[in-house]
Amino acid sequence: MARWSPQRKKKAWYNFLFGGYYAFFIVFIYGPMIAMFILSFQGRRGGTTFPMRGASLYWWNKLIEPSSVGDMQGALGRSLILAIIVMLITALFSTMLAMAFRKKFWGSGVLFYTIILFYTVMAGLMMPGILLSLGLAVLLKQMGIPTAWWSSGLGVHVVWTLPFGFLVMMAVFNRFDSTLEEAARDMGASEWTVFKEITLPLVTPGIVAAGLFGFTLSYDEFARTTLLSGQYN
Repeated sequence: MARWSPQRKKKAWYNFLFGGYYAFFIVFIYGPMIAMFILSFQGRRGGTTFPMRGASLYWWNKLIEPSSVGDMQGALGRSLILAIIVMLITALFSTMLAMAFRKKFWGSGVLFYTIILFYTVMAGLMMPGILLSLGLAVLLKQMGIPTAWWSSGLGVHVVWTLPFGFLVMMAVFNRFDSTLEEAARDMGASEWTVFKEITLPLVTPGIVAAGLFGFTLSYDEFARTTLLSGQYN
């Protein structure tokens, strides 16, 4: 039986440590959700802590009973529609914004580092969601504009998700090989043909990632929505 070399032992030990860290990370992320799923099968006197008090489908029946199914369906439908719209807008505008900075133009450095990077990206990421929601709600009230999930709610979600999509697309274009586009132009392809046949297929995974960022962040966001989704949403 062959003995392991010191390098193989060291590599196996590293793999074990990283595997254990990954397992701990998965449990840390999904453990609370799994615990709540298990606790949902206890009796009507059960709470949100262990040990469980009986076993039944009482809380699942409460979730889908006729008195509450309309509200649940409405909330779920509005959340999904809003998240899909935000996903499309985030994917489109983050791609357009990242493409705009591929080539240098007059004032591009000042525009990127001061206006785009700080006010659009950093401010959107650092601003607490409830403060942004409160500020926009007060502003809309002063202007006499009613709040609704498809107007003010949509706007605050895009402000929140667009920086993430923009950062994803900037990373994609920073690693993009522009010589492929130049080769297509040398062969007589128009700018639209270059974009449709060369650029778009290569950056599609990044566009999908930006869109998924928008969908996930929008569907999960409550603090920025609570004051801007309208009175009955």
